[in-house]
Amino acid sequence: MKRLKICHITTVHNEGDIRIFHKMCVSLAANPLNQVYLIIPNATSRNEKGVEILSFVSDTENRKVRIKKAGQKALELANELKADIYHLHDPELLTIARKLKKQIGAKVVFDSHEDVPKQLLDKIWIPAYQRKLLSRVYERYERFVCARIDGVISVTPIICNRFQKFQKNVALIANYPDLEELTFSDKKNDFSRTICYVGGIFQTRGILELVQALDNTDIQLLLAGSFESEELEQHVKALKGWQNVTFLGQVGRNEIKDILEKSEIGVVTLHPTKSYVESYPIKLFEYMAAGIAILASDFPLWRTITDPAECANYVDPKNSLEIQRVLLKMLDTPSETRQMGTNGKIAVQMIYNWKSEFEKLQAFYHKLIEN
Repeated sequence: MKRLKICHITTVHNEGDIRIFHKMCVSLAANPLNQVYLIIPNATSRNEKGVEILSFVSDTENRKVRIKKAGQKALELANELKADIYHLHDPELLTIARKLKKQIGAKVVFDSHEDVPKQLLDKIWIPAYQRKLLSRVYERYERFVCARIDGVISVTPIICNRFQKFQKNVALIANYPDLEELTFSDKKNDFSRTICYVGGIFQTRGILELVQALDNTDIQLLLAGSFESEELEQHVKALKGWQNVTFLGQVGRNEIKDILEKSEIGVVTLHPTKSYVESYPIKLFEYMAAGIAILASDFPLWRTITDPAECANYVDPKNSLEIQRVLLKMLDTPSETRQMGTNGKIAVQMIYNWKSEFEKLQAFYHKLIEN
């Protein structure tokens, strides 16, 4: 195989991002034939786990300033590297995609982590009357750029199908867990009435209904993540069910592992927004990897994963009484709930793991280079 110089670029994600750094970059760097770089804002430039991290200063708090300036700074660093492949992880980096091709002659790949046109329809920071227009404008621009670069990667079949209409080189690289990076022992402790939610804490991700479901129960919720706004945080903390919550804030990978090992059920009751119903939430697969049962929104795409594995129960995510009823039923039947957790863990070990996705990523790169 040809030796490859690969550069991943992000202006939005942090240096410890699971998909970008831990899965893609570190896995690629483990192959001595790969020379791997990561351009990222506001980090310390260094070599970590074989990845050369190149950082630049960016105002990540001001979205308009970041979009205007961060891409150009990343482009300047990228030009110095003269890599074979540039792998772009943010929609705003589409503005430099064609420049990389023209100035360096490299292969350029866009990694669409979400269905951005649909996601824009749900962004609370965009005035409601502007969302449809911005979604349409972005979709046209995305189509224009992505039809002129070398390939697109995305995380679900539905998103990939959209890109295949105008780009011939499209690969599904799902966000399955890396079993070497996130390991769990089999559950041997006594069954507890503890559940967990790990991830961004947004209203559209079901936090209000979940905490309301704890009212007048003995269910204990381990909650980890950052609230989308101070207003939402105060609202949630004022709910009666909050007394059953242990709030841990933003935590690292070791803390996440500890939370999952203490829990019997992982909750992923996202609202049925246009972007969520077509997503593969990372937490879904991490709950499975941890060997805990899942309480999930009843989305058809998710059922294609969890139904064959027999590892989840489903609810209307906007119905707190239904969430409470199903949680209590699961906690009142420990053996069945533990078996669901075991089923999910087996499915991840056999199918839904990063090893198979990484092999697809490497093959995709080499296909581009050979063409």
